[in-house]
Amino acid sequence: MLGNHDAAANIAVRDIAVARNFYEGVLGLAISSTEGQALVIYRCGHSTILVYRSVYAGTNQATALTWTVGDKVDELARALKAKGVWFEHYEMPQTHLEGDVHVAGERRIAWFRDPDGNILSFVNG
Repeated sequence: MLGNHDAAANIAVRDIAVARNFYEGVLGLAISSTEGQALVIYRCGHSTILVYRSVYAGTNQATALTWTVGDKVDELARALKAKGVWFEHYEMPQTHLEGDVHVAGERRIAWFRDPDGNILSFVNG
């Protein structure tokens, strides 16, 4: 039913200006469109990220968004760390850390938070 349609990630933030500084300035996303001071829409590949103002910002304690980046996980982790991004380190079975990257077999993934505490990640695929 919905499997053939694109989906969008929704990220709640307290302050759109702070969020834009992070998503554009740190992560390098380009704006697709805006709706006043309450919503910014970014295009990432074939995906859409809607960043919107909400009193519930940062309350999700699970991963809100994951980018699939192929073999660039380590490179991106280093580049974002150089921009001041702090990475999350989790204890998980059959997983070890290589720097800020969690490794489980062939899977490589790094988790970090935006200024509101939303958990974001990127994975090799």
